[in-house]
Amino acid sequence: MKTSRTVTRRYLPGSPFNVPAAPLPPVEQFELQDRVTHDKYGLGRVIGIEEDIAVLVDFGPQQERILAPYAKLTKL
Repeated sequence: MKTSRTVTRRYLPGSPFNVPAAPLPPVEQFELQDRVTHDKYGLGRVIGIEEDIAVLVDFGPQQERILAPYAKLTKL
């Protein structure tokens, strides 16, 4: 029966796992009364702001609270 040997792993300089992560894009800032568009809800107007947490948007028949980082929300 063979005994197991401890094997050290080789360092691979070209490995995609050794690349540092790209920095995150800055979170977009909204102000009251900004016109915005959302991929799901359409056109709307910002009616409330919670600093770096969420924005409250009036889309006409409904109001929605959109959480940061506002991936689907774009300022017009």
